[in-house]
Amino acid sequence: MWLQKTLQLKSKRRGFHLITDEVLLELPELAQINIGILHLFIKHTSASLTINENADPTVRSDMEAHFNQFIPENAHYYQHTYEGSDDMPAHIKASTLGNNVTIPIKNGQLNIGIWQGIYLGEHRNRAGQRSLVATINGESSE
Repeated sequence: MWLQKTLQLKSKRRGFHLITDEVLLELPELAQINIGILHLFIKHTSASLTINENADPTVRSDMEAHFNQFIPENAHYYQHTYEGSDDMPAHIKASTLGNNVTIPIKNGQLNIGIWQGIYLGEHRNRAGQRSLVATINGESSE
């Protein structure tokens, strides 16, 4: 079975956001998959997807703090500044973390660790909705 859907995430403030539940809510078809793969791709160059700690929210705030120090705004060598001081750092952060994640599916559920969740890295100060392309490939239970 193959399925592809575009998911719309609500606008979020800058930072790292756990979106696992939002994704699962939009993909009831996962329940039909015995074994397979979920591929998520974000259609933006200033936001990212990654998998990390899903329990302690300080991990998300520490990630944001680290990336802001590691990839600062207003670096004197940035030339791409047309959309504001957060624009070029957002592109670098998105490229560093990546635009997709691939997650195994087993018995109708994501086969991830108990402490893992899907993160949206929102790297812009004033971002709008974000679009994800979800592609499911797997063996159906029906």
